[in-house]
Amino acid sequence: MTDELKNEAADTGAAGDKKADKPEPADDLKTTHHTLGDLAYTATTGRIVLREEITEDDKFNGRKPKAEVSITWYTVDDADVTERPVTFAFNGGPGSSSIWLHMGLLGPRRVDSGDAGNLTPPPYGLLDNEESLLRHTDLVFIDPVSTGFSRAVEGEKAKDYHGFTRDIESVGEIIRLWTTRHNRWLSPKFLIGESYGGTRGGALADYLQSRFGLFLNGVMFIAPAFNTETLYHASRSELPDPLFLPTYAATAHYHGLHPDRSLESVVDEARAYADEFRGILAKGQNLTPEERAAAVTKIASLAGVSEDYVDRANLRLEHTRYYAELLRHKRLVTGRLDTRFTGPADHYTHERMPYDPFLVGTDGPYTAALQYYLRSELEYENEHIYERLSRAVHPWSYKEFEGEAVDVIGKLGNAMRLNPFLQVHIAMGRYDGGVPIEAIEYTLDHLEIPLADRERIETKTYPAGHMMYVHEESRIQQSADLADFVRRAARTN
Repeated sequence: MTDELKNEAADTGAAGDKKADKPEPADDLKTTHHTLGDLAYTATTGRIVLREEITEDDKFNGRKPKAEVSITWYTVDDADVTERPVTFAFNGGPGSSSIWLHMGLLGPRRVDSGDAGNLTPPPYGLLDNEESLLRHTDLVFIDPVSTGFSRAVEGEKAKDYHGFTRDIESVGEIIRLWTTRHNRWLSPKFLIGESYGGTRGGALADYLQSRFGLFLNGVMFIAPAFNTETLYHASRSELPDPLFLPTYAATAHYHGLHPDRSLESVVDEARAYADEFRGILAKGQNLTPEERAAAVTKIASLAGVSEDYVDRANLRLEHTRYYAELLRHKRLVTGRLDTRFTGPADHYTHERMPYDPFLVGTDGPYTAALQYYLRSELEYENEHIYERLSRAVHPWSYKEFEGEAVDVIGKLGNAMRLNPFLQVHIAMGRYDGGVPIEAIEYTLDHLEIPLADRERIETKTYPAGHMMYVHEESRIQQSADLADFVRRAARTN
């Protein structure tokens, strides 16, 4: 062997040894101790390693690190783990971290963000959350891969987790792992998910019990996106437009376009018209001129837009277009996730809303609060970008639903049929322009469980939007409703 080849071999061997000597990723966690009034609790935050079992050529090759998942949990000190409930929380997106539920509703500290028309200016602030659900259940906040500080480990592909099934499996594994490490298998267990977190939560309830034998006491849904057919215009579906109409009517009322009517009367009229509206859309071009004209007048009257606009839209308003149109005459854009919010645009010829004033209004306060909180109070330092709403997860894979709508209501139904003790709580916002109340109710009406078991489902409605807890009165009431649900469903008394 020439000296050149010897040197090359030596370099290759050294590189291989260096790679072999590189330590595996390890959990990176920080634990601190706190009080909330008379409640003493322990907080732990950081990242834990997600490992997967590897089998190649029918040979088991151990558990390989795949990702580092950011997580924060709170446990009350000196509690009996067989009596003390634990709740696993996550938001949606896909691509959302758990920042919103963590800092807005559930955690022991919450952001001072203000509300529609009265936002808190920078640099914002933190407040004690006296209504924290921690008073009634331990809390575990999970940031799915590529959100928060969660990342794939070096050499692995994050996009492997950017899809329906792998997301369910990875979040489910984190739940199983945490439950096992902390000896919480005999604790009452709950999930709480918001928006796509409702999609994830509905599927997880089924997955956890079928894959791991982990049966839940309850699932809490905040504005859950159970069935995309009710939410998006696809294949000329007759569902979204009638189901969104009551939200449009409520939004028009909120912004003063029904000055002589009550909110209840406007919404009730829109709900009553839904079935007729669905039949009108189903007729397509078989509508008579008189039927079409009557529909145009009715829809325009309820939604607060001109008859000309409804006519040009061919009766189908489509929500992102509607939120650009409603207050165009006032040179304002309406929020989508909370239609009470408004904001200016660069111009007013946009076909669709150019941005969501609600998201812009809440992003700064929540981000600043969490970043400060993690470092100054939880004493955790990480210089990665905290991905609160990551675009890196898109395109999100729905290959399991090819040719059909994404719909998890069947999985939730299966979980309820096989677990007769599973209780369900659903929170809905009257001004939620992304997941309307009527879309959720329509999907629940098609949940295939025995009629008697519908008593295990409770719904609550609040006079706010998707994240109804940004509205102070709604936050206080919602906190009480969640606490009451956990107490009843835990069955520890």
